[in-house]
Amino acid sequence: MQQIGHFIAGKRVAGSSGRFGEVFNPASGEISGRVALADASEVDNAVAAAAAAWPAWAATPPLRRARVMFKLKELLERDRKEISAIITAEHGKVLSDADGEVQRGLEVVEFACGIPHLLKGEFTEAVGTGIDAWSIRQPLGVVAGITPFNFPLMVPLWMIPVALACGNCFILKPSEKDPSASLKLAELLKEAGVPDGVFNVVQGAREAVEAILAHPDIAAISFVGSTAIAETIYRGGTSHGKRVQALGGAKNHLVVMPDADIDDAVDALMGSAYGAAGERCMAVSVAVAVGSAGDRLVQKLEPRVRALKIGPGTDAEAEMGPLVTREHREKVRGYIDLGIKEGAKLVVDGRGVSLQGYENGFFLGGSLFDHVSTDMRIYKDEIFGPVLGVVRTPDMAGAVRMVNAHEYGNGVAIFTSDGGAARDFAAGINIGMVGVNVPIPVPMAFHSFGGWKHSLFGDHHIYGPEGVRFYTRYKAVTQRWPSGARRGAEYVMPTLGR
Repeated sequence: MQQIGHFIAGKRVAGSSGRFGEVFNPASGEISGRVALADASEVDNAVAAAAAAWPAWAATPPLRRARVMFKLKELLERDRKEISAIITAEHGKVLSDADGEVQRGLEVVEFACGIPHLLKGEFTEAVGTGIDAWSIRQPLGVVAGITPFNFPLMVPLWMIPVALACGNCFILKPSEKDPSASLKLAELLKEAGVPDGVFNVVQGAREAVEAILAHPDIAAISFVGSTAIAETIYRGGTSHGKRVQALGGAKNHLVVMPDADIDDAVDALMGSAYGAAGERCMAVSVAVAVGSAGDRLVQKLEPRVRALKIGPGTDAEAEMGPLVTREHREKVRGYIDLGIKEGAKLVVDGRGVSLQGYENGFFLGGSLFDHVSTDMRIYKDEIFGPVLGVVRTPDMAGAVRMVNAHEYGNGVAIFTSDGGAARDFAAGINIGMVGVNVPIPVPMAFHSFGGWKHSLFGDHHIYGPEGVRFYTRYKAVTQRWPSGARRGAEYVMPTLGR
């Protein structure tokens, strides 16, 4: 059985706490490994290694740090099939989806390759007589990332390339459900030229997270996960004086207008609701059918959901793999039971799926509800599984009110042929990411993103220019050199422009 430990000071380290968690193959249901669960002393060892490495790494010219990012890009491209297989083996998503995850992570590395330009400050000559002024951005020190199970490579790469390129050292605490991708990434970073101690991985659960929150030598924390934990991370980190960006949960809506191309909308809903078994923070879990779109939408969705090809992630024909754990599958199944009790119409029931040869796998078929109302828990809660609910409303104004009233504000999309309606929708919706005829509007790496309301805690969105701002401190420098004549003491507030 595979033993999965930490990566500290440039090498793999077995756990010393004596506590371990089980890692499963979601397709078979079998235990595939044991992951070490760090205690506070192991977190302290990782932070000490990072703190020791930071002065030299911070002093490394940005151009040289960029060259490390270029090398990392090359290595990720070289090993992307191996990385995709690692992701699928522990998460369960189909290989093509795992490969897409690698690609989206690669794009952040590509963005970080431009760090010499991104760190350039501003300069003003002669803000006063003989006085020049400029601004610079400098790294924070040791920073940490706490990442979820659903994207074991991509979400860490939302953080790590930008943080390292800015001159910080990084502590990664990945999900204990699928930890192996983190160690592969650590080895690639070392091969790319990252000095020992600059990047460290600490496996673990609650104790490790609490140690990160309280550690006095960690300056900032990035987090992606559920809203309840995001708020806990934000409050705990900021109470210890840390900078925190914590991305939380979502209930993403896709609004289908009567004039939309229904076939395009159905294609979009199938991929965004059932891709990765719905285990995405940007998964669409609510279809808002406006006016006459409702019946046509459900009629076309029903056979497509029934025909979903479900199988192990290694099956090239599979469109959807298993859920990540047995416990999570039962949680999602419980929401389907709840939706029936709440009075929604279950059009397609995915609870009975069983695959020959994979009877113990964590599989659940796609489920489709119609006539969902906004007072139901299956509408309010983030289910994080292959369950799509259709809510009906008479007009776009009702759709906007519905979306804006929800506690989450991560992503939303509208499908329409009316440019004016789309423009009004994008302007009036209180959501962090908006798609127009695009179901999953996560921007490219050179644009930052994040949710609103209870989908984000903190002032900074993730990666892109906002990521550079999050991982650096701004410093303003004002300089004058003696000109020979003494000016004498001045007892008034200086006004440099005279």
